[in-house]
Amino acid sequence: MSAPVTYSSDSIVTIERHILEEQKTYPEATGVLTSLLYDIALVGKYIASRISRAGLVDILGATAAINVQGEVVMRLDELADETIIRLNQHTGRLAVMASEEHPDIIPIPEQYPTGKYVLLFDPLDGSSNIDVNAPVGTIFSIYRRISEEGPGTLSDCLQPGKNMVAGGYILFGTSTMLVYTSGNGTHGFTLDPTLGEFLLSHPNIQIPSKPKYYSVNQGYDIYWSEGVRKFTEYLQGKDGQSKPLSSRYIGSLVGDFHRTLLAGGIFYYPADKKDPKRPTGKLRLLYEAAPLAFVMAQAGGYASDGTQDILEIVPHDLHQRVPLFIGNRELVEKAEEFIRTYDT
Repeated sequence: MSAPVTYSSDSIVTIERHILEEQKTYPEATGVLTSLLYDIALVGKYIASRISRAGLVDILGATAAINVQGEVVMRLDELADETIIRLNQHTGRLAVMASEEHPDIIPIPEQYPTGKYVLLFDPLDGSSNIDVNAPVGTIFSIYRRISEEGPGTLSDCLQPGKNMVAGGYILFGTSTMLVYTSGNGTHGFTLDPTLGEFLLSHPNIQIPSKPKYYSVNQGYDIYWSEGVRKFTEYLQGKDGQSKPLSSRYIGSLVGDFHRTLLAGGIFYYPADKKDPKRPTGKLRLLYEAAPLAFVMAQAGGYASDGTQDILEIVPHDLHQRVPLFIGNRELVEKAEEFIRTYDT
C-alpha cells in the first residue's frame, strides 16, 4: 500500500483532485477506477439534492413494492437505486452490478460496452428513518471482474471482501459526507452545497485508540446468545473491572458506523439465535458488512462475524446475511473471545 496523499494545510481539495492524486501513486492505473469513483460522488450529489427536498416533493413514504429482503420499498430507496443504475450502466466501466433491492445480478444492457469492474451497492440504507428525518446512507463496493470477457456473471459478484479495490459510503445527515478507501487510507469528504462539490474534510481517518461508544439495538437482547450478552455486560462495566462505555444507537447502519469510526468504540448486530427470521443476523455481507469492514480496516479497526474476519468470508449468495462486530480491534477481538468462551 502506498502512503496516503498529503496536502498543505491551506489547500482546498475536491474529491476529484484527491482521486486523481491517488491515481498517480499507481503507475499501472488507467483512470477507469478514478472515473467510477467520481461517478459515485455524482450519485451522492444527486441523492443529497433529492433528500434535502424530501418534505417538499412527493418522494416520502412507501411504495407498493416489497424487495427481495421482504421489506417495504421506500420511494427514496427506489429513486436511489434507479439513479445508481442509470448513471453507471452506460459508461463501459462495469461488467455487472448488484443491489440489495434486486433478487439477481443487474446486467449491463446489451447496447452498452462492458468493463472490468463490478459495483455492489445498498442504494439507501436506513430508509425506514426517512420519514422521521434521521440519517440514511448509500454503501458501495467495487471489485475487479474475475470472468474473462463479455457480460458479467454471478461469480464476479460473489468475491470475498479482501478482493475489494474500493469501498465506502455516503452519509446523508446534517451534512452529506462521502467516505471511501481504495486501499490507501480512509478519507472523508463533505459536500459544500454552495459549490456543489465534495471537499476533503477528514483526510486519512484513523479510529481513535480510546473507544468511546458501543452501539447495538438492545431491544433484541432476548434473542442474543450468552456470549453476546456477557460481552454487552463487559462493555457496560458490569464485570466490575472494565470501564463502561456510553451507549449510542440511531438504527441507521451508516450513521451508527460513522460515529463509531470517528469517535471510537464498537457497533454490532449479532445473530438472533432464537429468532427464526434472523438466525444469521440481519446485515448483508456484500452490501453492508464487507464494504464497511474494508473502510474500517483501512482506518486501523477490525470487523468480524464473531468468529472470523468479515473480509475473509467467501460469499455463496448475493443476499447472504452475517452477524457484524466492527470498530476498535481490541473490542471486536474481545467479542470474539466471549463468543468462543460461552457459545462454543
